[in-house]
Amino acid sequence: MIKINNLNKSFVTAEGRHEVLKNVSLSILDGSCTIIGGENGSGKSVLMSIIAGLEEADSGKIECKGRPGLVFQEAETQILGETPREDIAFGPKNLGFKPEQTKNAVNDALLKTGLAAKADYPSRFLSGGEKRRLAVACMIAMNLPVIILDEPYANLDYTGVRQVNALIKTLKADGKTVVILTHEIEKCLALADDFIVLFRGEIVFQGKPETALSQNLEQWNIRNPLNSYRELKDLVWE
Repeated sequence: MIKINNLNKSFVTAEGRHEVLKNVSLSILDGSCTIIGGENGSGKSVLMSIIAGLEEADSGKIECKGRPGLVFQEAETQILGETPREDIAFGPKNLGFKPEQTKNAVNDALLKTGLAAKADYPSRFLSGGEKRRLAVACMIAMNLPVIILDEPYANLDYTGVRQVNALIKTLKADGKTVVILTHEIEKCLALADDFIVLFRGEIVFQGKPETALSQNLEQWNIRNPLNSYRELKDLVWE
């Protein structure tokens, strides 16, 4: 689904040129759930912005089967409609869906994200978790095959985290390719098929979650969740 080879990205600052991504190469399988972990400033958000087509790399090659959708950490910045129903309908309408197709796509997305009861509720009054689910609902309605969640647990309470994880399970069951960018791996690692660690702009680990837990994660400024939890299956809030 996603293949990246030797990706590089830098920005010019007052202090000079700053390398954000350095020779990044990775593969994400079709229909898988992949977590990309790393401390703040490791380059996670820049990498996903490039995959989503919002940024251009300086060099390297990206292959992505299908258009990816990116849910920002501040999901409310993506909300355009006065209500969830209106917001979700924007995408299908812009893609040229017929009215009946749009209606069906919106209703399906509302059901899958658990927002049907708030379909006509003011979007601005939704909780943080509900706003993230609304952003995902928009992508479901457009039938996007890849959904990227940037720090989906930021500023969420326990209920919000559980709602996001339930949605991730639904996306996986529907065969979507899910990519989660987070430093809070204790909340979701058990949902992942693969785990990637990005450290100072470089890929330092890619493999199975159980293998990652046997690594010295602290060397990459990631707290090993097994310091507090017994085993991998415990690493999901539900």
